[in-house]
Amino acid sequence: MKKITLLSAIAAIVLASCAGNPEGKKAETKDSVATTAEVVGSSYSLDTAASKLVWKGTKVTGAHTGTVNFKSGSLNVDNGKLTGGNFVLDMTSISSTDLEGEYKEKLDGHLKADDFFAVDKNPEASFTVTEVKPGATDQDVVVSGNLVIKGISKNITFDAKVVEATEAAIKATANFNIERAEWGVNYTGKEDDLISKQINFDVTIAAKK
Repeated sequence: MKKITLLSAIAAIVLASCAGNPEGKKAETKDSVATTAEVVGSSYSLDTAASKLVWKGTKVTGAHTGTVNFKSGSLNVDNGKLTGGNFVLDMTSISSTDLEGEYKEKLDGHLKADDFFAVDKNPEASFTVTEVKPGATDQDVVVSGNLVIKGISKNITFDAKVVEATEAAIKATANFNIERAEWGVNYTGKEDDLISKQINFDVTIAAKK
């Protein structure tokens, strides 16, 4: 019995190592920070139709991708420079895009359940910018902000790029990973098909006057 248990443990470790994380640089994560400072610059309203969040999670046997819709938000701009922003995501809209029919319904339902994002209890997620620093080029910035998922707030830092900045509109993109367990998303997957510890977010934010 002990031998079988040991072999099962070894197999689990091997499978876990095979469930590599999706491509992407992991965001630096720390405890949430206060957001009392006044944001400098003009406010641009989020264009929810032009903004998108694409997620990707990997597992031993493959990967799944999908989307979450933006509900509301804004960006702050001062002299063409991004200075702040805040966004609300509609977690009830989470949807896989790589599946169809019964398999899609099953995965979407599981993602909305307590194993993952518990959307009945936490229908919204949010992100509030706490700091913006210059990056390697005029377009590049390093963004920090409080990300709230399942009611848990953590401050994350990631690289972003401002691809458009005019008097009428601003558009920025970012691609980064988060360690999902830090927000209470702890489901490990099936014993023979473990899922990655990180989720990748590919984000496009568009806002206009």
